[in-house]
Amino acid sequence: MGMIYLETFIHAPIERCFDLSRSVDLHIVSTSQTNERAINGVTSGLMKLKDVVTWEARHFGVYQKLTVEITQFDRPNHFRDSQVKGIFQAFSHDHHFEEKAGGTLMKDVFQFKCPLGPLGAIADPFVKLHLKKFLETRNQAIRQAAEGSDWPSLLKS
Repeated sequence: MGMIYLETFIHAPIERCFDLSRSVDLHIVSTSQTNERAINGVTSGLMKLKDVVTWEARHFGVYQKLTVEITQFDRPNHFRDSQVKGIFQAFSHDHHFEEKAGGTLMKDVFQFKCPLGPLGAIADPFVKLHLKKFLETRNQAIRQAAEGSDWPSLLKS
C-alpha cells in the first residue's frame, strides 16, 4: 500500500482551514489541472459525515470517476474521505488539523493501493509522485484561500 504524508502550515484559524478543506467548491478550483468536477452526490458546499461525492477528472491522460464518502468527522480536528467506488483497490485520505502559534498545521495522510496486483505495484511509484503533486497543489490553494480575503465565498454550505 502506498502512503503520502504532507504537512502544510497556514496562517489562518483552524476552523477556516478545516472548512475550506471540505469545500467541494474549493476542491474544484484547486484541481483545475485535472479538470476535476463533482458529477454526483454533494456537488457544492461543505461536506459532512456520510456525505458522498463522485468526482470525474483526467489523470494520466484518461478521464476517471472516483466516488468517496466522508467516513470520519471531528470538526475542526480531523476528517477522512474513503473510496466507495473507483480505480484504486483501496484509498483513504485523513485530514488532520492542529492549532499552532500563528495559524494551523494541516497534515494529510493519504493511503492507496493500486489495482492489478503486480502490475499495480510497478505503477505505484509513478502514481505516488502524481498524487503527491496533486495534493501539494490542492494544499497551496487551501492556503491561499485561507490566508486571503475571498474565503467566505468558498464556505457556503
